[in-house]
Amino acid sequence: MDFHLPQLGEGVYEAEMIRWLVNAGDAVKHGQGLMEVMTDKATMEVPAPFAGTVTELRVQPGSTIKVGDLILSYSPSGAVPEDIAPPAPVAVARPDANGPVRAEPARTAVTISNGHADEGGQPVPVRASPSVRILARKLGIDLRSVQGSGPAGRILLEDLHVPAAGTATAAEHVPVPVKARLDYGTPGSVMKLAGIRRRIAEHLVHAKHTIPHFTYVDECDISELVKLRATLREPFDEHGLKLTYLPFFVKAAVAALKDVPIVNSSLNDETGEIVLHDRYHIGIATATPSGLLVPVVRDADKKDVATITREIERLSAEARTGRSRLEDLRGSTFTITSIGGIGGLLATPIINHPEVAILGLGRVVKRPVYDAAGNIRPAEIIYLSLSFDHRVVDGAVGAVFGNALIRQLQHPARLLLSERLV
Repeated sequence: MDFHLPQLGEGVYEAEMIRWLVNAGDAVKHGQGLMEVMTDKATMEVPAPFAGTVTELRVQPGSTIKVGDLILSYSPSGAVPEDIAPPAPVAVARPDANGPVRAEPARTAVTISNGHADEGGQPVPVRASPSVRILARKLGIDLRSVQGSGPAGRILLEDLHVPAAGTATAAEHVPVPVKARLDYGTPGSVMKLAGIRRRIAEHLVHAKHTIPHFTYVDECDISELVKLRATLREPFDEHGLKLTYLPFFVKAAVAALKDVPIVNSSLNDETGEIVLHDRYHIGIATATPSGLLVPVVRDADKKDVATITREIERLSAEARTGRSRLEDLRGSTFTITSIGGIGGLLATPIINHPEVAILGLGRVVKRPVYDAAGNIRPAEIIYLSLSFDHRVVDGAVGAVFGNALIRQLQHPARLLLSERLV
């Protein structure tokens, strides 16, 4: 029998095939992941709505597949259970001269509901994407007992982390965080440049080709910041938060961007206009098994260090486990990337187009320095690597921004103050 690509979500008609999770000859169980695909909205697994043995894989990683395309053949070994019965073939209307794109609703073999019925007593279908259904199965959550927080009661990924009344506790539903392992490659193998890795490559090539970069490097004595963080770690730990240096750098960057607004801008290549933003959305470059992603801390100027810490933890965890929402990966106005946790003193980071600047953080090292009286003292030093778009930011302006950033970092207590007080 043949298995065709099912509908992946509302308004999604095609996807990029990332990798197979099974091989020809494998025995497959109901609900087992068959393949990983990436759409414009998310990366997700496609589960098996059958039990049987895979006989042939019909598509290659890196290829673009459309809803309804043949993706594999299998030999069935049993009936399809009702709880994951596959939808009937979906009739998809492609764009034409007479109207917009539309899709006919799929006819499923069974209708499940969110525990509610309409006026006629009929169950209301569960509204959830395939990725939500897959995660719910893995966590053992009955979607009929979950109250969706999305539009029209649609169940979102974050809704699975909150138990509905009468169900098990949250601790039973939330998976134990597992540290993501970066893929360093296998000697002698050949890797397809596909999926997120291909999109990262295209984005960086475009940025490097379009933007004339220049990098400004300076060192900063953050001895006071090291002390301040040490005093705050215990109260943060008591609230389940791991305090790193990064939230302080976010706050310092926002303050410096307010001092030098041209750095918080973007250049529209088509119109030739420089747009100076009045919002401070800070991108945090995050290493994930799939590649480098940049989730965004929105309105960072309106958030305190604790809130930013919590936001970074959430965004980073979702990025590393492949659960980032598209809206969390768009709209940054300035980006921070750090190599300090791994090692290295400085870098020449590539700007996250269409932004005009990026901050790279190196490792904090203890060095002997001279104080104002000429005496030697130990100091905690970090190198700040700032790349700028030379079409928008001149060298002198870049240096002014660097100095503004250093001033903020050398008086870290001010970063804890409310915006209303400064």
